Amino acid sequence: MNRKKLHEGDTLFPLDENIVPTFPVDYNSILKRITEIDASKYAKTRNFVDGAVTYLSPYIARGVISLPQIRDVVMKNKKLYEVEKLMQELAWREYFQRIWQYYGDGIFKDVKQKQPDVIHHQMPKAIMEACTQIDGIDKGIATLYQTGYMHNHVRMYTAMLACNIAKSHWQQASQWMYYHLLDGDLASNTLSWQWVAGSFSSKKYYADQENISKYTGSRQKHGYLAFDYATLTDMPVPEVLSANISFSLTTSLPEPVSIKMDASLATLVYNTYNLDPNWHRNEKANRVLLLEPSHFKKFPVSDKVLQFNIQLAKENIEGIQIFVGEFDELMALLPSTFGEGQEVKFKEHPTALHYKGLQESRDWLFPEVSGNFNSFFAYWKKCERYLK
Repeated sequence: MNRKKLHEGDTLFPLDENIVPTFPVDYNSILKRITEIDASKYAKTRNFVDGAVTYLSPYIARGVISLPQIRDVVMKNKKLYEVEKLMQELAWREYFQRIWQYYGDGIFKDVKQKQPDVIHHQMPKAIMEACTQIDGIDKGIATLYQTGYMHNHVRMYTAMLACNIAKSHWQQASQWMYYHLLDGDLASNTLSWQWVAGSFSSKKYYADQENISKYTGSRQKHGYLAFDYATLTDMPVPEVLSANISFSLTTSLPEPVSIKMDASLATLVYNTYNLDPNWHRNEKANRVLLLEPSHFKKFPVSDKVLQFNIQLAKENIEGIQIFVGEFDELMALLPSTFGEGQEVKFKEHPTALHYKGLQESRDWLFPEVSGNFNSFFAYWKKCERYLK
C-alpha cells in the first residue's frame, strides 16, 4: 500500500457519499447545524456511524462555538430527560478539559497507572495503512484520511485494536490520530486513548466483531475479533498486526509575513483552540491568529487540519492577521508600554500558559465544577444539578 496515495484519498474502501461528512467553514452554516440537532435521535443512534450525530466537534474543538451555546439552543422548551444524553456527551469533552487543566502536560503520560500488557511503543503498520482486515475499522481510517473525521465509536475501535489487541502503547498511535483530526482536541484525544488502553480507566476496552459490524454497518462476521471477550483479552497479537513502524509527523506552517499593528488598539491573540467569531466582536482591535512553531513541533497536525483552521479564522473573524512565530516575537511588535485600551488579551487554555496580558475565561458548560475527579460519572454527578 502506497501510504502517500492513501493519505490523499486513494483508499481501500469506496466511501458512501451519503454518510461521508463535510465541514463548512462559514459561521451561518455552523449555527444551522446546532438548530438541526435532534437530541432524541442522537441518544438512540449516536453509536452508529450513520447515526444522528451533530458533526459539530471540529467547531467545538476550535472554539468557534461553545458548549453553552449548544446547550441554550438544544434545551430550549425541552425537558432534561429529552436532552440528557447529548448533554452528558458534551460534558465528557469538558471533563477532559478539566483533567488537562489539573494535570497539565501530565496527560501526555500514563495518567492513573501504566498501560497494561504493552510490548512496544510503535504503531501497528496495518492500522496506519488501513489494512487491518477489520472492514469497519479500515473504512473508518480511510474516512479519516479523506475527510479529517472519524466517528467516535470507530475511534474507540481503532484505539482498542492498537493498544489492546496489537499491544502498542497508546502514545504514538494517538499522535497519529490527532494529526489527522479536524476536531483534534489534545485532551479529548489523549485521554480517550488512555481510557481505552487502561491507563486512565479501571479496565481496558474491548469490542468483538459482532459489535463492530453492528455499529459500522459492516457485513463481516469472521476474522480474528470474532471471539468472545474472554478470548479477546488473552489472545496473542494477530499476524496482520505484528508489523510495527515508527514515524515522524511535521506541520508545514505558512511562510512568515509581516503584519500591521495599530499601537493605539488592544491586541486580541487567537490560536487554533480559540477561533471564536464573537469574542470582542464589536470592538476595534488588532486581531492575530498566532501559529507558534514550537507548539506545532510538539503537537503536529496535517495540512488538511491546518488549512481548515486558517479558513475558519479568515472566513469568520474580520480583519484577522496570521502571525507565524512565537508569542514573545509577536509582543516585540508592540510598544513596550501600553496606554488604556491597548492591552493584550487572550482566552485561558493550557496551550496559552506562556501568554502574557489579560487572560479571559473560556465559556464553560459547568463553570461551577472544576478540578480532578476519579471518573467521569463522579464529575457528571456534580454537574447535572446545574441543568435542572
